[in-house]
Amino acid sequence: MIIAVDGPTASGKGTISKALAAHYGLPLLDTGLLYRAVGRQVALNGGNADNAADALSGCAFPDSLLDDPILRDEASGGLASRVSVHPGVRAALNKRQVDFANQPGGAVLDGRDIGTVIAPHADVKLFVTASAKIRAERRFLEMQRRGLDVDFETILADIRARDERDTGRADAPLKPAKDAHLLDTGNLTIGAAVQAAIAAVEASLRRS
Repeated sequence: MIIAVDGPTASGKGTISKALAAHYGLPLLDTGLLYRAVGRQVALNGGNADNAADALSGCAFPDSLLDDPILRDEASGGLASRVSVHPGVRAALNKRQVDFANQPGGAVLDGRDIGTVIAPHADVKLFVTASAKIRAERRFLEMQRRGLDVDFETILADIRARDERDTGRADAPLKPAKDAHLLDTGNLTIGAAVQAAIAAVEASLRRS
């Protein structure tokens, strides 16, 4: 069984994807981490994430970079959104994602174009979302808990800029697949969101 979980940053799709993978005993791939690694490698190379050639060179990152906790910070997230607009970068990372999705037994993939591009044949497609303000509040509180000095308006502006880049890019824009189940987590607790996702998966399986 292949489960595609798409959605914008801080929507809760990462938490939901992990819960679904654990619930159904499936391997999980956070595809956004691949783009974060590319963005981080571009920075390490001294390149410009907005330059197509620099971004493509970042695709040669070592696998060890995927274990670096710096990929989870806001700067890496911003770099990921910037490098992902380049078609060459998306093409370079697509095979790795497609192979993961099509492994025997299936998988859960968390990303922005899983249900539309990477695994349009997925058995279940979820599109997890919430308003930009709610997502910014979540990220703000998360960073505060980590002891970081952050400004809410800056985080909100960054999330809106990422949304604009992700939905406006010509190649594989962020959008729900036509047959995706829309899950708005704005007013849900983590537990309720996970239960809603499991219910959506079960409903999709019954229909198939």
